[in-house]
Amino acid sequence: MRQQVLLDTGPLIALIDRRDHHHSWVTTELATIQPPLLSCEAVLSEAWFLLQRVNNGRETLVELLKSQQILVAFQFNEEVESITELLTRYRSVPISFADASLVRMAEKYPGSEVLTLDSDFLIYRKHKNQPISVIMPEV
Repeated sequence: MRQQVLLDTGPLIALIDRRDHHHSWVTTELATIQPPLLSCEAVLSEAWFLLQRVNNGRETLVELLKSQQILVAFQFNEEVESITELLTRYRSVPISFADASLVRMAEKYPGSEVLTLDSDFLIYRKHKNQPISVIMPEV
């Protein structure tokens, strides 16, 4: 079982929304992952917005947090400098605030993998030059 998996917005939405194109892929991958999934407030904020039209989507998100299937494992106030540097370095990609937070989490959690649908994580680097391990569908 995989551990220390960092959760991006796309797979979180796909997990909750059964109509999502990637729902079955995400549920299959989650069967190989030891909970909890680690994430950040930026991902949760994006998900909250995107789940507004998904029946019981927001309630399901809250339940995943209450049951500690997802843990917020990142404090932005401790990472302002690092996040600012990442936002500047990858502005041409461009990088979102949530993605920058996940890149920083990948730096802080050695051996972690990012569960994502976003191919930009193949471009981003932790510690400036190290590829980030990702779990994503094949393109």
